[in-house]
Amino acid sequence: MRNKGFIVFLTVIVTVLCVYYLSLSLVSRNVEEKAVAYATSPTGGVDAYKKQTYLDSVWRAPVFNFLGAEYTYQEIKERELSLGLDLKGGMHVTLEVSPVEIIRAMAVNKKDPAFEQALKKAQQLQTNSQENFVDLFYRTYRELQPNAKLASLFASSTTRNLNYNSTDKEVLAEINREVDDAVARSFNILSTRIDKFGVTQPNIQRLQGTNRIQIELPGVDNPERVRKLLQGTANLEFWEVWNVQEYSPYFGQLNDYLVKQEAATKLKGSSAAGSAALASASATDTATAAVTAAGTDTTALAAQLSKKDTTAAKKDSLNANQSSLLARLFTPLPGGLGSNVRDTAKVNELLARAEVRAIFPQNLKFLWSVKPIVANDGAEFVELYAIKKGREGKAPLSGEYISDARQDYDQSGRPEVTMGMNAAGAKKWQRLTGDNIGRQVAIVLDDYVYSAPVVQSEIGGGNSSISGSFTIEEAQDLANILKAGKMPAPTRIVEEAIVGPSLGQEAINQGLLSSLAGLVLVVLFMIAYYNKGGFIANIALFFNIFFIIGIMAQFGAALTLPGIAGMVLTMGMSVDANVLIFERIKEEMAAGLNIQEAIKKGYSKAFSSIFDSNVTTLLAGIILYFFGSGPVRGFAVTLMIGIATSFFTAVYVSRLLVEWMAKGKNANTLSLQTPLSRNWFKNIKFDILGNRKKAYIFSIAFILFGIIAVFIKGELPLGVDFRGGRSYVVDFTQAVPASEVRSSLDDEFQGKGTEVKTFGASNRLKITTSYLAADESTQADETVQAALEQGLQQYSAQKPTIVSSSKVGATMADDIQKQALIAVLLAFAGIFVYVAFRFSRWQYSLGGVAALIHDVLVVFSAFTIANLFGVSYEMDQVFIASILTIIGYSINDTVVVFDRIREYTKDNPRVKFKDIVNPALNSTFSRTIITNLTVLLVVVVLFIFGGETLRGFSFAMLVGSLTGTYSTLFIASPIVVDTTNVDKERLVAAKPVVVS
Repeated sequence: MRNKGFIVFLTVIVTVLCVYYLSLSLVSRNVEEKAVAYATSPTGGVDAYKKQTYLDSVWRAPVFNFLGAEYTYQEIKERELSLGLDLKGGMHVTLEVSPVEIIRAMAVNKKDPAFEQALKKAQQLQTNSQENFVDLFYRTYRELQPNAKLASLFASSTTRNLNYNSTDKEVLAEINREVDDAVARSFNILSTRIDKFGVTQPNIQRLQGTNRIQIELPGVDNPERVRKLLQGTANLEFWEVWNVQEYSPYFGQLNDYLVKQEAATKLKGSSAAGSAALASASATDTATAAVTAAGTDTTALAAQLSKKDTTAAKKDSLNANQSSLLARLFTPLPGGLGSNVRDTAKVNELLARAEVRAIFPQNLKFLWSVKPIVANDGAEFVELYAIKKGREGKAPLSGEYISDARQDYDQSGRPEVTMGMNAAGAKKWQRLTGDNIGRQVAIVLDDYVYSAPVVQSEIGGGNSSISGSFTIEEAQDLANILKAGKMPAPTRIVEEAIVGPSLGQEAINQGLLSSLAGLVLVVLFMIAYYNKGGFIANIALFFNIFFIIGIMAQFGAALTLPGIAGMVLTMGMSVDANVLIFERIKEEMAAGLNIQEAIKKGYSKAFSSIFDSNVTTLLAGIILYFFGSGPVRGFAVTLMIGIATSFFTAVYVSRLLVEWMAKGKNANTLSLQTPLSRNWFKNIKFDILGNRKKAYIFSIAFILFGIIAVFIKGELPLGVDFRGGRSYVVDFTQAVPASEVRSSLDDEFQGKGTEVKTFGASNRLKITTSYLAADESTQADETVQAALEQGLQQYSAQKPTIVSSSKVGATMADDIQKQALIAVLLAFAGIFVYVAFRFSRWQYSLGGVAALIHDVLVVFSAFTIANLFGVSYEMDQVFIASILTIIGYSINDTVVVFDRIREYTKDNPRVKFKDIVNPALNSTFSRTIITNLTVLLVVVVLFIFGGETLRGFSFAMLVGSLTGTYSTLFIASPIVVDTTNVDKERLVAAKPVVVS
């Protein structure tokens, strides 16, 4: 093998990186165990506040040293292999920014009857359409008012970008721009809110091409609080700001108060309580030490950031006879006072005390800046603004008066923000700026200061510019923040899933059990069948699993339960490459080649099959990633990484080992068979083509029976993903009959399609209802859950507990269905094109895709037939993941067979094509059966031990792995034969990829 040194080097480098990144996860786990130990009470309960306090205290403290480089807990958390919501517990939410309210707010002529009618009709149409809402609105308005211009609805003398002569195209572009801006504003606001919410490793992302924002919050235990946080209206305000000279005397009084408190504490002889002001925040000795060390760093940073105190008053307040607590918590910054990011909770606690509040004027309140200042040593500090309250505690000006805001450039070409206000706002703004010339005015959103520009002069007319040392991104963000008060852009939850921590732990146990059991079976089988070759394959398999987990950690990917399923499945599929190689080597040795030549030729001949089959499977993984969401994307990531690592380990790592064993004295000891497998699959001569018509009839009959089963049952077993509604998993202390629970819930849910079934354990039920499915409001969520709890009251002795829940709105369900269909069709199209390119004839593509369509229909029929006989496996997003995986697995198998047909065709140019196919199929029979058997071993284990969450997935894979092998032999290859005119055309194969 050429480039052997490079392969060894690359293997070592990847191994070291995987060890490094996985070690970070161990360090993180160790820190969290210490936090739990500290927060655990003598009775065994864990105080969540104390645990979080401990973690906050070490957030920026060094916890890991690697080759002299120190890493803080924050840096470790950013690099560790995290767990998905289904394993850790938490909340998954998809929010949609309503374009309806944006359009309504933009409209000047709101009284036009056709306008409101068009909005309502567009809303109805969007339920079953993926078309842009603005386009739907325009189409419906044009139907109602064929001759009217949109400018008559949206243009006025105060509208900046539109006038009465604007074309419909220009108006639509402006509306779309406002909708996009609203989504960007919502994204920025939600990002800030989530950052302040205190969730570890939150994930928030815009779903491109939609008005939706997807959020994952691991570990949250208060869903109601999260809903209010995410759906609350943005509160934009403008406040006057106290300057340092005005408020520093009060800090002098605070210092005197704290000094007396500390002196009194010492007199009581309680040296351990010297920090009584923050007793609850003192974590452990370790945590306290971290806080004290931070205080020292803070002092150093103060000198670094502020070379001299701004005023004598500040110097007197903060340096002379200074309280140790005050010195530790507060830091002089260029603009005033600030604090280390990790100390903000302690500052809030201090300033919230009644005796401390009494020191400061009633019209003064403190607000934090939203963005931290980063020091040279990487420490982060946030400024504390002293806000001057207006009359009745209200802001002098709120965001509702802003008519426009955008990022622009000043005369020197530097980024700035321009802002315009309506007539009423212009008067208030003129008064506010006139009263504060030379002073700061704080721009506050949700009680966080985003900017505090200094007023240069009184501003009349309502048009202003805010300049400073902005980057373009910062100016754009501030413009979006200012516009948060301009347009009412409410968000609504269109998809939600909550997983309790107990269910997450159970999923971890089930996932690990199924993974280990599957791994053990595959390892034992490979040794039993391939002898020492099996040991080599197993070493490559272990490298493969190690690389998958390590690379996921490097990419910052989260490990989900479907991800574990993808890993388990990769175990079975990755063996396929080794099986293919070993079978090729055995064939070459049987033809008389020595072991070294057989290895070289075997790897060379197997390479094209392995390459093509992996590429086609990778296509399915890529499509799954881009069209899936949540756990399904986690599965896709694991699958794609697994394909890449299995190719590398099977083709290159295993070859290093095989060639090493075949050298010198070891050459005669390398065996690829055992007494058990020596006579398997010898002299096989199945007339597969001769039985193809029987296979066609059987497949058509089975698929038709599956379709008929739908009509007999009257419904498809669709999950909540595809039909919309709400689903709950409820635990009881003992088994409760599902039929009785359904009867008790029918009245509460008003007979709206309620389904109750046992979910794994006999004392666990899954309850799904379409009651109020079209209503996606928080009030509807509360109504449905209240109805559920009311219906379960008669089982109160069994203590029903909701351990997880999910909601999918009707519009979201429709979109998910369409995305699933698009994903499957794209997989077919991509595979058709690739196979046609690699094999140079459309007949191969037709046969391969026809077999894939057959496999999808067979799996679909298996689900409907199972549902007919009372065994219900839901068709949901995970089902689509299984379908695309089956497509990848099946085409993998088919491509290997096609590759052998291509090879036989090239080697036997005078033999009729039909007479070539049967021998080619028989020659690959051993590889086909062995690969299918290893995959089946894994899938059966997944089906038995993988848990109820993956039961539908593993059932689909069980059927799919069988039908994939069957369709390769009896559907794909026969169709190639039936569509080829052997008298006029010979299928000349494309040149296979050759590697030496």
